[in-house]
Amino acid sequence: MTGEITIVGYTCTLETLGVTGQVMFDGHVTTLLDATVSLVNTLTDGTRQGRPYTAPHGDRLPQAIHEALPLSSDRSTIVPDHAAYLARTAQQMRAVFEAVDRGHIDQAAQLVNALLRTTGARPQLDCVAGEPWQVHFHGSDDSLSVGWSAGCATALALAIGSNLAGRLGVCTAPHCDRVYVDASRNTVRHFCSTACRSRVKAAAFRARKAARS
Repeated sequence: MTGEITIVGYTCTLETLGVTGQVMFDGHVTTLLDATVSLVNTLTDGTRQGRPYTAPHGDRLPQAIHEALPLSSDRSTIVPDHAAYLARTAQQMRAVFEAVDRGHIDQAAQLVNALLRTTGARPQLDCVAGEPWQVHFHGSDDSLSVGWSAGCATALALAIGSNLAGRLGVCTAPHCDRVYVDASRNTVRHFCSTACRSRVKAAAFRARKAARS
């Protein structure tokens, strides 16, 4: 590993369990998809849990990215240029989720391909101490911004290039457009968080109560 940060990696397998509809992402892929969701939801404007949401910018952006990335990553120094790069990547990744949500898989694939080209995502075998050789994906350099962008783009490619594309979602709760990856057994997730699910259930309960009155 060279440069100031980071190899972002995963073993490139997606395991389908013996239960109909139940999917398990490889641990590395899960980390990358979690990071993708976190970056999109943190770094893009819109609505969140019923309220307008404005993404951090300027001096607040590096700290926001520090908090959005997985705890295992080396992110002690996030310089403004890298923060701005990741903010742009988050916008592009949001477009992928929105395309899938509209059923436009071809468009989503084209957007991911553009990200893969821009970041120079490339496979490489890396040896982690005490573990066997693993396939990791690097960017055109090993900086934090390019490394994470390449890794997240590749995780999206793995999902869209399989029967898992439909598990990329945008929250269906009113006034919320945060994204999620559906890891439920029967593809039943529709909300970005338990808070939004509770909001919808509470609203439905109030509507039923009013109808009975």
